[in-house]
Amino acid sequence: MALLAGCVVGPSFQQPPQFWTDRYPAEVIQTDPAGTPASGGDVQRFRFGRDVPGQWWSLFASSKLDELIASAMANYPDIAAQQAALRAAIEDVRSQRSALLPQIQGNSNTIRERVSGASIGPGFPGFITNVFEANVDVFYAFDLFGGERRAIEGMQAQAVMQNFRLEASYLTLTTNVAATAIRVAATHDQISATQEIIALEDRQLRVIQGKVALGSQTRADLLQQQSILASVRATLPPLQQQLMSAEHELAVLTGVAPQDAPPLQLTLSDLTLPQDLPVGVPSALTQQRPDIRAQESMVRQAGAAIGVATANMLPQLTLTGSYGAESLSFGSLLTPEGSVWNISAGIAQPLFAGGALRAKRRAAIDTYEQAKAQYRLIVLHAFQNVGDTLTALVNDAQALKAEYEAVAAAEAGVDLIQKQYDDGAANYVSLLTAQQNYQQARLAYVRAVERRYSDTVSLFQALGGGWWNRTDPGTLQGTSARRPPPLPY
Repeated sequence: MALLAGCVVGPSFQQPPQFWTDRYPAEVIQTDPAGTPASGGDVQRFRFGRDVPGQWWSLFASSKLDELIASAMANYPDIAAQQAALRAAIEDVRSQRSALLPQIQGNSNTIRERVSGASIGPGFPGFITNVFEANVDVFYAFDLFGGERRAIEGMQAQAVMQNFRLEASYLTLTTNVAATAIRVAATHDQISATQEIIALEDRQLRVIQGKVALGSQTRADLLQQQSILASVRATLPPLQQQLMSAEHELAVLTGVAPQDAPPLQLTLSDLTLPQDLPVGVPSALTQQRPDIRAQESMVRQAGAAIGVATANMLPQLTLTGSYGAESLSFGSLLTPEGSVWNISAGIAQPLFAGGALRAKRRAAIDTYEQAKAQYRLIVLHAFQNVGDTLTALVNDAQALKAEYEAVAAAEAGVDLIQKQYDDGAANYVSLLTAQQNYQQARLAYVRAVERRYSDTVSLFQALGGGWWNRTDPGTLQGTSARRPPPLPY
């Protein structure tokens, strides 16, 4: 029995093997995102090997964004739900660990009964009596093959998995708040640009009205300008609705009813584009992404389930005992004459269950293989996610530079053709075309800046969000631990 006590059936957990090359795409490593002199056009450089800060959002240098994320982490209901789920998982582990200890139960009974005399001897008269009982029962099941220890291991893996689900919720929440705040800021900028365009078109309309009155332009030109102005004004309500929807979403993310949240006054110029982007080595990604760590715990849980299923096929040894007292009167219950006790040991070996136990073990093995395959797939998707985001930032910078040049060229073209038009050297159609190009270039530039900010947020999300460098409320890990500490049991 002493030798068997150290036996634990089933596969012991091993870190899944590395099956990728420890490098990023060459086009990312060899290219630094370009920059432009305008707001949001700073040069961004990938700093490979650097760690993601715990509060990555502080790199945007916006106190408003910091306040929004702090409020969201404290008030978003899903965080409280995930924290409760983690506490429940920890208590489940404590409950499962009790199986390794003896189970002790106290019992006390008082019985009044009529006893038949025939049960004692022929002709013996029946009688009524009282029976008082008090005893302590002890039950202990020897964990000979480690089935209970594997069950505990599985519950611990479940708790760690829930911990990383909570971390994933923090990561999703913070990136959603940042992305939504950026959308609010970009929409403010688009509305401002649209209002400026409306003012320009309105000014142009008044000029044409004066020229129509003087007979130097036709009424057709006036109607055309009125149509252009109305079309630009028609783009304003959808932008305002987009702004309201983003503000409502931001209110919910911060745990506030939309009608109670104040409007967020934020523009893209209030945010600083992070210039040095920390990008850890690829091999660290499996320890940093909460979704990968959660799936790793699922692999461990599935492996432990094989041990449980295997142990259920092997002999089970139990030890039971009882000590107490029994008497016909309460006064003599605790006397030596009333003491009773018993002790017994039993062994049970499943002999035939219709193949159920073997089938359960095979199912556990298949579930384990499924979890390992899913782990591999999640890792592959994680590397795809990081690679896509890095290349997106490179392309965003190039697109922003092109949009900036397009705005500058369109603005210069409008100024030139406006002067030619005023001097009679250009027709109204040319001026109208130049104005439309400028309007489209202005709005496209704002959207390009928004994409650059949003993809920067996506990079921090793809890299895991730096949870290992901070202490999130309700989680298991410390401020600087790459791996969470052992569960406190």
